[in-house]
Amino acid sequence: MEQKAKSVSPFSNESRNNYVLEHLTDSLLTLLAQKPIAEISISELCDLAGVGRTSFYRNFETKEDILKAHIRHLFQGWLKEWKSKPDLPMDKLVYQVFSHFEENRAFYSLVNRRGLIYLLKDILLDLCGFDPEQDVVSAYSSAYAAFFLYGWVEVWFRRGMRETAHELAGYLKAGQTV
Repeated sequence: MEQKAKSVSPFSNESRNNYVLEHLTDSLLTLLAQKPIAEISISELCDLAGVGRTSFYRNFETKEDILKAHIRHLFQGWLKEWKSKPDLPMDKLVYQVFSHFEENRAFYSLVNRRGLIYLLKDILLDLCGFDPEQDVVSAYSSAYAAFFLYGWVEVWFRRGMRETAHELAGYLKAGQTV
């Protein structure tokens, strides 16, 4: 009986999955620059990414899930630093959050232009430590902080991101409104 050499992929499962995630994300951003998310089909997205539909559905349920994952990825480095300073005053938190948005302006401008800013809500809730199982005061306090940030972010995006992170933090610290 003749034995054949095993065919082994040069990529580990993790590497292959990272390849799929990266290509789906890049392809979705390319397509979003051209048209609204509702006009992008899963087949079109997968064709551009060079991956099968099965790869999409193995990782995501919706196209929006790709953007949520990308936003979480963008926030990861910043989040580690922030969690090391849990008692950060709100004006410093606002400065850091808006600095993050400034650093990733092209991506967030695209998200805003396509009406997908609502995808930030859950991430900001997580960022502010919201958990519905918390005690009453903690749950409402963290929700207050998250929705405060979300409101400022949405208004800032709608205004064209004109103010700097430093200016916005200053408005908060001074008790002023924009």
